[in-house]
Amino acid sequence: MDAPITANPLSSFQIGSDARRFGPLTFVGGLSLSSSQWHFGSLSAFRFLEAGSRFLSVSDNGFWFGGTIARNEAGVPTGISGGWMSEILGPEGLPLESKYEADAESLSLRGGTATVGFERYHRIAEYRLVDGRPGGAGGTVDFIVPGHELRTNRGFECVAHSPEGGPLGGARVAVTEKSLDRKGNIFGAVLEGPRRGIFTVAKSGVFDVTDCAFLPGGDMLLLERRYSLGTGVGMQIRRVPGDRIGAGALLDGEILFSGGMDYQIDNMEGMDVWRAGDGTLRLSLVSDDNKSLLQRTLYLEFIIAE
Repeated sequence: MDAPITANPLSSFQIGSDARRFGPLTFVGGLSLSSSQWHFGSLSAFRFLEAGSRFLSVSDNGFWFGGTIARNEAGVPTGISGGWMSEILGPEGLPLESKYEADAESLSLRGGTATVGFERYHRIAEYRLVDGRPGGAGGTVDFIVPGHELRTNRGFECVAHSPEGGPLGGARVAVTEKSLDRKGNIFGAVLEGPRRGIFTVAKSGVFDVTDCAFLPGGDMLLLERRYSLGTGVGMQIRRVPGDRIGAGALLDGEILFSGGMDYQIDNMEGMDVWRAGDGTLRLSLVSDDNKSLLQRTLYLEFIIAE
Protein backbone atom coordinates (compact mmCIF):
# COMPACT_ATOMS: atom_id res chain seq x y z
CA MET A 1 0.00 0.00 0.00
CA ASP A 2 1.17 3.55 -0.72
CA ALA A 3 2.19 5.68 2.25
CA PRO A 4 2.73 9.26 1.05
CA ILE A 5 4.85 11.16 3.56
CA THR A 6 4.66 14.80 4.58
CA ALA A 7 8.01 15.95 5.97
CA ASN A 8 8.68 19.11 7.95
CA PRO A 9 12.42 19.85 8.14
CA LEU A 10 14.11 20.45 11.49
CA SER A 11 16.66 23.24 11.16
CA SER A 12 18.28 22.64 14.54
CA PHE A 13 18.74 19.81 17.02
CA GLN A 14 18.98 21.70 20.30
CA ILE A 15 15.85 23.77 20.85
CA GLY A 16 16.59 27.50 20.85
CA SER A 17 20.19 27.02 19.72
CA ASP A 18 21.91 27.03 16.35
CA ALA A 19 24.69 24.72 17.63
CA ARG A 20 25.61 21.91 15.23
CA ARG A 21 28.27 20.03 17.21
CA PHE A 22 27.37 17.80 20.15
CA GLY A 23 30.48 15.98 21.31
CA PRO A 24 31.45 13.55 18.52
CA LEU A 25 28.14 14.18 16.70
CA THR A 26 27.50 16.95 14.17
CA PHE A 27 23.86 17.57 13.29
CA VAL A 28 23.16 17.33 9.55
CA GLY A 29 19.39 17.68 9.55
CA GLY A 30 16.12 16.14 10.55
CA LEU A 31 12.51 15.61 9.57
CA SER A 32 9.18 15.41 11.37
CA LEU A 33 7.12 12.87 9.43
CA SER A 34 3.39 12.27 9.01
CA SER A 35 1.16 10.47 6.52
CA SER A 36 -2.46 10.17 5.42
CA GLN A 37 -1.92 6.39 5.59
CA TRP A 38 -3.54 5.47 8.91
CA HIS A 39 -1.12 2.62 9.65
CA PHE A 40 1.95 4.88 9.45
CA GLY A 41 3.89 5.39 12.68
CA SER A 42 5.08 3.28 15.60
CA LEU A 43 8.48 2.82 13.90
CA SER A 44 10.76 0.68 16.03
CA ALA A 45 13.76 -0.06 13.78
CA PHE A 46 15.33 1.44 10.65
CA ARG A 47 18.08 0.33 8.24
CA PHE A 48 19.32 1.60 4.90
CA LEU A 49 19.17 -0.68 1.87
CA GLU A 50 21.33 1.85 0.01
CA ALA A 51 23.49 4.18 2.10
CA GLY A 52 21.64 7.42 2.85
CA SER A 53 18.92 6.71 0.32
CA ARG A 54 16.57 3.71 0.14
CA PHE A 55 15.57 2.29 3.52
CA LEU A 56 13.44 -0.33 5.23
CA SER A 57 11.90 -0.15 8.69
CA VAL A 58 9.49 -2.09 10.90
CA SER A 59 6.75 -0.96 13.25
CA ASP A 60 5.57 -2.53 16.47
CA ASN A 61 2.05 -2.77 15.06
CA GLY A 62 3.12 -5.32 12.46
CA PHE A 63 4.06 -3.35 9.34
CA TRP A 64 7.03 -2.82 7.07
CA PHE A 65 7.65 0.78 5.95
CA GLY A 66 10.02 1.72 3.17
CA GLY A 67 10.95 4.64 0.96
CA THR A 68 13.83 6.88 -0.09
CA ILE A 69 15.34 9.84 1.77
CA ALA A 70 15.26 12.92 -0.49
CA ARG A 71 18.12 15.39 -0.14
CA ASN A 72 19.06 18.85 -1.35
CA GLU A 73 22.29 19.71 -3.15
CA ALA A 74 24.12 19.95 0.18
CA GLY A 75 23.04 16.43 1.11
CA VAL A 76 20.66 17.57 3.84
CA PRO A 77 17.52 15.39 4.19
CA THR A 78 14.42 17.19 2.90
CA GLY A 79 11.74 14.50 2.71
CA ILE A 80 10.79 10.92 1.90
CA SER A 81 9.73 9.81 -1.56
CA GLY A 82 8.09 6.57 -2.66
CA GLY A 83 6.76 5.70 0.79
CA TRP A 84 5.07 2.31 1.03
CA MET A 85 3.84 -0.07 3.71
CA SER A 86 2.96 -3.76 3.86
CA GLU A 87 1.91 -6.12 6.60
CA ILE A 88 4.53 -8.35 8.18
CA LEU A 89 3.64 -11.94 7.35
CA GLY A 90 3.97 -15.05 9.45
CA PRO A 91 5.39 -18.41 8.30
CA GLU A 92 2.03 -19.38 6.75
CA GLY A 93 1.98 -16.22 4.62
CA LEU A 94 -0.74 -14.51 6.66
CA PRO A 95 -0.52 -11.11 8.37
CA LEU A 96 0.47 -11.02 12.02
CA GLU A 97 -2.78 -9.61 13.32
CA SER A 98 -2.42 -9.66 17.12
CA LYS A 99 -0.09 -7.35 19.05
CA TYR A 100 1.30 -10.45 20.76
CA GLU A 101 2.60 -11.77 17.42
CA ALA A 102 3.23 -8.51 15.55
CA ASP A 103 5.39 -6.51 17.98
CA ALA A 104 8.45 -6.10 15.73
CA GLU A 105 11.18 -4.18 17.56
CA SER A 106 14.49 -4.71 15.75
CA LEU A 107 15.84 -5.13 12.23
CA SER A 108 19.11 -5.94 10.49
CA LEU A 109 19.82 -6.34 6.76
CA ARG A 110 22.48 -8.31 4.93
CA GLY A 111 22.74 -10.39 1.76
CA GLY A 112 19.11 -10.14 0.71
CA THR A 113 17.81 -11.17 4.14
CA ALA A 114 16.06 -9.09 6.79
CA THR A 115 16.46 -10.31 10.37
CA VAL A 116 13.62 -9.12 12.62
CA GLY A 117 13.38 -9.33 16.39
CA PHE A 118 9.97 -9.52 18.06
CA GLU A 119 8.96 -9.16 21.69
CA ARG A 120 5.92 -10.38 23.64
CA TYR A 121 5.99 -13.57 21.51
CA HIS A 122 9.79 -13.56 21.64
CA ARG A 123 11.53 -14.67 18.45
CA ILE A 124 14.05 -13.60 15.82
CA ALA A 125 12.84 -14.35 12.29
CA GLU A 126 14.38 -14.07 8.82
CA TYR A 127 12.66 -12.65 5.72
CA ARG A 128 13.95 -12.85 2.17
CA LEU A 129 14.06 -9.53 0.32
CA VAL A 130 13.29 -9.06 -3.36
CA ASP A 131 14.34 -5.61 -4.59
CA GLY A 132 14.22 -4.41 -1.01
CA ARG A 133 10.72 -5.69 -0.30
CA PRO A 134 10.09 -8.60 2.07
CA GLY A 135 7.98 -11.68 1.55
CA GLY A 136 6.84 -14.25 4.05
CA ALA A 137 8.84 -15.38 7.04
CA GLY A 138 11.54 -17.96 6.52
CA GLY A 139 13.33 -19.61 9.39
CA THR A 140 13.94 -18.42 12.91
CA VAL A 141 17.27 -17.79 14.63
CA ASP A 142 18.21 -19.30 17.99
CA PHE A 143 18.41 -16.29 20.30
CA ILE A 144 20.25 -18.35 22.96
CA VAL A 145 18.98 -16.36 25.96
CA PRO A 146 16.63 -18.66 27.95
CA GLY A 147 13.02 -17.82 27.19
CA HIS A 148 12.10 -17.49 30.86
CA GLU A 149 14.64 -14.67 31.18
CA LEU A 150 12.85 -12.51 28.58
CA ARG A 151 10.34 -10.06 30.02
CA THR A 152 6.98 -9.69 28.25
CA ASN A 153 7.49 -6.21 26.81
CA ARG A 154 11.27 -5.97 27.27
CA GLY A 155 12.64 -8.31 24.60
CA PHE A 156 15.03 -7.95 21.65
CA GLU A 157 15.07 -4.24 20.82
CA CYS A 158 18.35 -4.65 18.95
CA VAL A 159 19.47 -7.07 16.26
CA ALA A 160 22.51 -6.01 14.25
CA HIS A 161 25.12 -7.52 11.94
CA SER A 162 28.67 -6.83 13.03
CA PRO A 163 31.17 -5.81 10.32
CA GLU A 164 32.71 -8.80 8.58
CA GLY A 165 36.21 -7.44 9.14
CA GLY A 166 35.65 -6.72 12.82
CA PRO A 167 36.24 -8.78 15.97
CA LEU A 168 32.95 -10.69 15.56
CA GLY A 169 33.51 -11.55 11.90
CA GLY A 170 30.06 -10.48 10.70
CA ALA A 171 28.08 -12.31 13.39
CA ARG A 172 24.67 -11.03 14.39
CA VAL A 173 24.23 -9.61 17.87
CA ALA A 174 20.98 -9.17 19.81
CA VAL A 175 20.37 -7.04 22.91
CA THR A 176 17.20 -6.86 24.97
CA GLU A 177 15.51 -3.70 26.15
CA LYS A 178 15.24 -4.52 29.83
CA SER A 179 15.41 -8.26 30.43
CA LEU A 180 17.75 -8.26 33.42
CA ASP A 181 19.82 -10.92 35.13
CA ARG A 182 19.97 -11.27 38.92
CA LYS A 183 22.63 -8.57 39.10
CA GLY A 184 20.50 -6.07 37.18
CA ASN A 185 22.43 -6.31 33.90
CA ILE A 186 20.77 -6.47 30.47
CA PHE A 187 20.75 -9.76 28.57
CA GLY A 188 22.25 -9.93 25.07
CA ALA A 189 23.86 -12.55 22.85
CA VAL A 190 26.22 -13.12 19.96
CA LEU A 191 24.03 -15.33 17.79
CA GLU A 192 26.69 -17.11 15.72
CA GLY A 193 30.41 -17.52 15.13
CA PRO A 194 33.33 -18.28 17.48
CA ARG A 195 32.14 -15.81 20.12
CA ARG A 196 28.59 -17.16 20.15
CA GLY A 197 26.95 -17.02 23.55
CA ILE A 198 25.19 -14.90 26.14
CA PHE A 199 26.65 -11.62 27.40
CA THR A 200 25.21 -8.83 29.53
CA VAL A 201 25.29 -5.04 29.32
CA ALA A 202 25.60 -2.87 32.42
CA LYS A 203 22.40 -0.90 32.84
CA SER A 204 22.97 2.84 32.57
CA GLY A 205 20.80 4.44 35.23
CA VAL A 206 17.18 4.79 34.15
CA PHE A 207 17.96 4.27 30.45
CA ASP A 208 16.71 1.21 28.52
CA VAL A 209 18.15 -0.14 25.25
CA THR A 210 16.08 0.57 22.11
CA ASP A 211 18.49 -0.30 19.27
CA CYS A 212 22.12 -0.85 18.31
CA ALA A 213 24.38 -0.52 15.29
CA PHE A 214 28.04 -1.23 14.59
CA LEU A 215 30.79 1.18 13.63
CA PRO A 216 33.11 0.07 10.79
CA GLY A 217 35.88 -0.96 13.20
CA GLY A 218 33.59 -3.24 15.19
CA ASP A 219 32.55 -1.11 18.17
CA MET A 220 28.83 -1.21 18.91
CA LEU A 221 26.63 1.82 19.49
CA LEU A 222 23.66 1.41 21.83
CA LEU A 223 20.68 3.73 21.47
CA GLU A 224 18.99 4.14 24.84
CA ARG A 225 15.85 5.87 26.09
CA ARG A 226 14.43 7.09 29.37
CA TYR A 227 10.96 8.35 30.17
CA SER A 228 9.18 9.75 33.20
CA LEU A 229 6.18 12.03 33.69
CA GLY A 230 8.43 14.50 35.47
CA THR A 231 11.25 14.81 32.94
CA GLY A 232 9.69 13.55 29.71
CA VAL A 233 11.78 11.59 27.22
CA GLY A 234 15.56 11.33 27.09
CA MET A 235 18.01 9.80 24.64
CA GLN A 236 21.48 8.38 25.15
CA ILE A 237 24.09 6.86 22.83
CA ARG A 238 26.72 4.56 24.34
CA ARG A 239 29.79 3.10 22.57
CA VAL A 240 30.76 -0.46 23.51
CA PRO A 241 34.23 -1.76 22.48
CA GLY A 242 33.77 -4.51 19.91
CA ASP A 243 36.74 -6.57 21.06
CA ARG A 244 34.99 -7.16 24.40
CA ILE A 245 31.74 -8.51 22.96
CA GLY A 246 31.38 -12.26 23.41
CA ALA A 247 30.08 -15.08 25.58
CA GLY A 248 30.29 -14.32 29.29
CA ALA A 249 31.23 -10.65 28.92
CA LEU A 250 29.78 -7.79 30.96
CA LEU A 251 29.79 -4.80 28.63
CA ASP A 252 29.80 -1.06 29.21
CA GLY A 253 31.12 1.90 27.31
CA GLU A 254 31.61 5.61 26.80
CA ILE A 255 28.50 7.80 26.61
CA LEU A 256 28.72 9.80 23.38
CA PHE A 257 25.55 11.81 23.89
CA SER A 258 22.82 12.18 26.51
CA GLY A 259 19.99 14.69 26.32
CA GLY A 260 16.38 15.38 27.15
CA MET A 261 13.46 17.57 26.19
CA ASP A 262 15.67 20.54 25.30
CA TYR A 263 16.54 18.64 22.11
CA GLN A 264 14.44 17.69 19.10
CA ILE A 265 13.87 14.13 20.23
CA ASP A 266 10.95 11.86 20.97
CA ASN A 267 10.74 8.16 21.79
CA MET A 268 13.92 7.31 19.85
CA GLU A 269 13.86 3.62 18.87
CA GLY A 270 15.70 3.03 15.57
CA MET A 271 19.31 3.58 14.51
CA ASP A 272 21.64 2.92 11.59
CA VAL A 273 25.28 3.76 10.80
CA TRP A 274 26.37 4.29 7.19
CA ARG A 275 29.04 5.86 5.01
CA ALA A 276 28.02 8.91 2.95
CA GLY A 277 29.27 9.69 -0.54
CA ASP A 278 31.52 12.44 0.82
CA GLY A 279 33.30 9.89 3.01
CA THR A 280 31.79 10.98 6.32
CA LEU A 281 30.37 8.41 8.71
CA ARG A 282 26.70 9.04 9.44
CA LEU A 283 24.28 8.11 12.20
CA SER A 284 20.53 8.05 11.50
CA LEU A 285 17.85 7.82 14.20
CA VAL A 286 14.06 7.40 14.07
CA SER A 287 11.38 7.69 16.75
CA ASP A 288 8.28 5.69 17.63
CA ASP A 289 5.27 7.99 18.07
CA ASN A 290 3.19 5.24 19.71
CA LYS A 291 0.33 6.38 17.44
CA SER A 292 -0.15 9.28 19.84
CA LEU A 293 -1.21 12.80 18.89
CA LEU A 294 1.20 14.05 21.53
CA GLN A 295 4.27 12.45 19.94
CA ARG A 296 6.16 12.70 16.65
CA THR A 297 7.79 10.42 14.13
CA LEU A 298 11.26 11.92 13.69
CA TYR A 299 14.21 11.21 11.41
CA LEU A 300 17.52 12.66 12.67
CA GLU A 301 20.92 12.52 10.96
CA PHE A 302 24.41 13.21 12.28
CA ILE A 303 28.04 12.96 11.20
CA ILE A 304 30.08 10.83 13.63
CA ALA A 305 33.65 11.98 14.24
CA GLU A 306 36.18 9.22 13.53
